[in-house]
Amino acid sequence: MKICIVAEGCYPYVVGGVSGWIHSMIQTFPQIEFMVLAVVSNREQRGKFQYELPQNVSGVYETYLDDADWGKRSRRKKRTKLSTKEYRALRSVVLNQDIDWEPVFDLFQRRNYSLDDLLMGADFLHIVQETYEKRYPHIVFSDFLWTMRSIYLPLFLVLKTKLPKADIYHCVSTGYAGVLGGMAKYIHNCALVISEHGIYTREREEEILKASWVSGIYKNIWIEQFRKMSQLAYDRADKVTALYAHARELQLDLGCPEKKTQVTPNGIEVERFENLSGKQQEDEAFINVGAVLRVAPVKDVKTMIRAFAFAKKKLPSLKLWIMGPCDEDEEYAGECFDLVDTLEVQDIVFTGKVSVTEYLGRMDFTILTSISEGQPLTILESFAAHKPVVATDVGNCRELIYGGGDSFGTAGILTHIMNTEEIADAMVELGKSGKVRERMGECGYQRVRSRYQLEQMKKTYEDIYEEAYDILYERLSSEREEEM
Repeated sequence: MKICIVAEGCYPYVVGGVSGWIHSMIQTFPQIEFMVLAVVSNREQRGKFQYELPQNVSGVYETYLDDADWGKRSRRKKRTKLSTKEYRALRSVVLNQDIDWEPVFDLFQRRNYSLDDLLMGADFLHIVQETYEKRYPHIVFSDFLWTMRSIYLPLFLVLKTKLPKADIYHCVSTGYAGVLGGMAKYIHNCALVISEHGIYTREREEEILKASWVSGIYKNIWIEQFRKMSQLAYDRADKVTALYAHARELQLDLGCPEKKTQVTPNGIEVERFENLSGKQQEDEAFINVGAVLRVAPVKDVKTMIRAFAFAKKKLPSLKLWIMGPCDEDEEYAGECFDLVDTLEVQDIVFTGKVSVTEYLGRMDFTILTSISEGQPLTILESFAAHKPVVATDVGNCRELIYGGGDSFGTAGILTHIMNTEEIADAMVELGKSGKVRERMGECGYQRVRSRYQLEQMKKTYEDIYEEAYDILYERLSSEREEEM
């Protein structure tokens, strides 16, 4: 069996989170040959892997959302025209009406031409003019035209990707990764599994609504683009997984057929966090708060720093350890360093990338102040180490802390996002009481052992891969019978 993992903006270039999950999945199935098809921003990231690839990874293929035009340019003054079928299919995508993706796949996979020719040509112009007249006649056409070109260039680049052949394509999001998976199913007649850690469409909506680079009606146009790409992935998939029940409900709301969906919680190797080294002599005077994360805007490290500054005034023995890489967004990391200096707060340590098992035993509790999450592995790892957690109410954090109907009890404190006062008070509350920390840590440990172990996740995905392979076999057998 060959499986192609399709990942956007993560593995193997970024440490932690979804990347860590992919790395763990590949290692969990050493008997399976994996390939990785990575969607990255541009060629500057080429080959800059943050993981040592497991031996069962046979290749890493890259596709870029911003790249040079490698297509064949027409030497004639008149640009290459689309066929009637191609024109109608591309029109259906742009207008988002009864989309016919297969001729679009053929257009980009089986013909070699310049994307510049297409985007600057008469066919695309006429499609955009029709879209404009039907839906957006009140805005400036020249602005609309250039926006549409900027929206469709990354999609067209993805659609030109040469797809490695595999039995199963396993996409770890919808979006551009899902487009690749949907196209691979058509081109290679493979099975398609979609595993969403966060709900891609909703995450892009939130980003766009908050963004300063796009305004007004153009926010809606970008959001619609991500919705139609995700719908393609849902429609073409054989199996669609979510990490928790509410995420599955969001998938259904976004148009994923219910019969395809399944909840598949994360799993970790709990045994890795047994017998961790405890506090060192230098730690005895402090209540250590651990934050295992990438220093990036989505983790809202600035709010964490501000909250810690307030908490430390009330409880001076607090010490914050920010454990994770600082090079993903160097500008944001620099702003975090500057904020520490501006606030003149002491006892904040940026460790950089570390082995979490070398530090977690020294912590009294951990903290996560993200503005968006799925089902954070860092919370599961904290529970495995008997450490309670302060976390914002995003993704599956509420269920992890309070339980989804189990009887284990509360395993930490939940706060609202970007609420400096609540987060500070939570740090003080846990910092003041060792008994509370011990009780909550034990609740978390029992929860993770009961529901979130690696072996449980492995069994789930063994079944999913077998089911997907069976679906593929039945489909191929049926096609052969029809040919006969």
